[in-house]
Amino acid sequence: MSEGIPCLWMRGGTSKGAYFLARDLPAGRAAIDDLLLRIMGSPDPRQIDGIGGADPLTSKVAILSPSSRPDADVDYLFLQVFVDQALVSDAQGCGNILAGVGPAAIERGLVAAQAGQTPVRIHMVNTGEVALAHVATPGGRVSYEGSARIDGVPGSSAAIPLMFSGLAGSMTGGVMLPTGNAVDGIEDVDCTLIDMGMPIVVMDAADFGLSGQESREALDADAGLKARIEAIRLIAGSMMGLGDVTTKSVPKMTLISPASAGGAISTRSFIPHRCHATIGVFAAVSVAAACVLPEGPAARLARLPDDGVFRVEHPTGAAEVILSRDDHGAITAAGTLRTARKLMDGVVFPGPARQPVTP
Repeated sequence: MSEGIPCLWMRGGTSKGAYFLARDLPAGRAAIDDLLLRIMGSPDPRQIDGIGGADPLTSKVAILSPSSRPDADVDYLFLQVFVDQALVSDAQGCGNILAGVGPAAIERGLVAAQAGQTPVRIHMVNTGEVALAHVATPGGRVSYEGSARIDGVPGSSAAIPLMFSGLAGSMTGGVMLPTGNAVDGIEDVDCTLIDMGMPIVVMDAADFGLSGQESREALDADAGLKARIEAIRLIAGSMMGLGDVTTKSVPKMTLISPASAGGAISTRSFIPHRCHATIGVFAAVSVAAACVLPEGPAARLARLPDDGVFRVEHPTGAAEVILSRDDHGAITAAGTLRTARKLMDGVVFPGPARQPVTP
């Protein structure tokens, strides 16, 4: 490790992360977790001695390897490196970092580039599903230049369409509604406990005395609100079959309100203890799925689109989600459009093991 570890530093969607090949990392999760904490500079609220950006959205890792199954081209393990705790979690996937997996797999030679566009079938190890990404490869090389724009990211990049199937109950036993209910009352709040690629809890912001249009900074500064949301989260986690979620990053907690910019619904998402600057891809899919339920807070507040494209509003824009449904209204597939960009390709040097510091 003294010679450094090959690393791609990439923006995927509205997140940033380090992309590694599994063969370049030590064997065993304990050794990997220790290494990643030292690479990111955790635990430290500034991550000053590592490459992490002092935010959950910029303290993420993708580990890639040749696919372990015949219906995929590459295995992708997502790891969330906590900023201020010595904790690395694989309890969820990440659809934003997923956007960079196809390009990274081609860059690292795991998938051969085709002329024009290269389809990459990605086995999401965290949840077991396979996603299909289409990567622009003019001349047989990955191109990050294009006209696609996503809210939360300045400028434009090459489009990376992502399509998913089999998302229902990704972490909760294979069913979209793990309790069997569209509405569950927890701490006097009507909640929808739903998992369509990401276990989330959907709640009406008005039940917390909020408009749902508050800024991320205002919500993060409201200690009473966050304590109440966390109390609900701990109960909901058990109800969803996730066990004790005290140290887990799921379920995500999502406050919803009527859309204010022409979308289907507005969100403020906690991941799980800080308000998200945007919303995760799979969380957005789960919110869109909650909108089409006949009951629940989302059903009351949502404006359903005519074209099947749900614009899920968040603090810095909106995420577009496409839902495909059968004749009975059941969701059969979901899609979204993301972008990614290679920021750095080189070697990273982990720091020494440290104790938490006070800024």
